[in-house]
Amino acid sequence: MQRALIVTADDFGLSREVNEAVEAGHVKGVLTCASLVVAGAGAEDAMRRARALPNLGVGLHLAMLDAPSAAPAAEIGDLIDPATGALAARPFVNGVRIALTRRGREQARREMRAQFEGFRRSGLPLDHVDGHWHFHQHPTLTGLLIEMAADYGVKAVRAPNEPVMASWRAAGRKGLAGRAATAAFHAPLWNSLRTRLKRAGIGVNDWFFGLNDGGHMDAAQMLRTIANLPPGVSEIGLHPASSHPPAPHAPPSHWKLADELAGLMHPEVIAAAKGVRLGRFSDLVAA
Repeated sequence: MQRALIVTADDFGLSREVNEAVEAGHVKGVLTCASLVVAGAGAEDAMRRARALPNLGVGLHLAMLDAPSAAPAAEIGDLIDPATGALAARPFVNGVRIALTRRGREQARREMRAQFEGFRRSGLPLDHVDGHWHFHQHPTLTGLLIEMAADYGVKAVRAPNEPVMASWRAAGRKGLAGRAATAAFHAPLWNSLRTRLKRAGIGVNDWFFGLNDGGHMDAAQMLRTIANLPPGVSEIGLHPASSHPPAPHAPPSHWKLADELAGLMHPEVIAAAKGVRLGRFSDLVAA
């Protein structure tokens, strides 16, 4: 089986710094996709840039945690942090409410639809859907996503299933126990997500890299990852930025976002990517 690769920047639209990195990484490097936070402070700027980049596969970064809401906060109060007025950064509490209460589920449905409508208003083709903090793996949210797929033209969704041994080799043979523990914990979610998406006729990648090494996908890590890609469609997920975005909703302060941008544009990475089939979700997953 041929090795195919999607290279995605998350948090597009969250800030100007991220938007600058997406544009540079695509024009000057190997970035093929970006995932848009439609209610982010930089969303309008991101949409403007994306309209001038027709080969960039723009998807919806479904942000249900630690992000501005697309629906009015008063309509989704169970999901909102009253101190910030934004979607709360509490995956366990919000996850339980969405799973076990009708009100939580309906509020999640309202917010998801508002985000899809926001993307539709951009006029951009929808390349894929993924989740901020990968929260779209939540079984109830997966069900709501599948429910809305036909209405919004969802053709492909990310599965963040990182292969343990390939990931370990790509990281310079570091952290095997932690990678195995992460896989053991998340495997039921990954398997359920992929099975349900395939049953619904929605495309999904085979592998994902960037779960264990988020914020540290620099040139060296990118080169090792490309060298260790397994057969099938792999995605490398990154969070590049021209400089660290301001709070709120900024990535962890120890993440090396500018190094990730530099890695996307590194000459050796560009050369290595020529050895695989590089494309967008819409190019690779559908095929």
